Amino acid sequence: MAKKVVASMKKEGSRVYTKAIKLTKNAQGSFSFEERIMPKDESDSFFKG
Repeated sequence: MAKKVVASMKKEGSRVYTKAIKLTKNAQGSFSFEERIMPKDESDSFFKG
């Protein structure tokens, strides 16, 4: 059953979070996923680095 978003989460000035998933290749040649929950404005630096 879905729940409604709490009204306090929609306040102006509150931070918006996002889940970012990046595919990375390690030294052995296999792939792995790196996932992180971060503020939306920091997601660009996660994918560049």
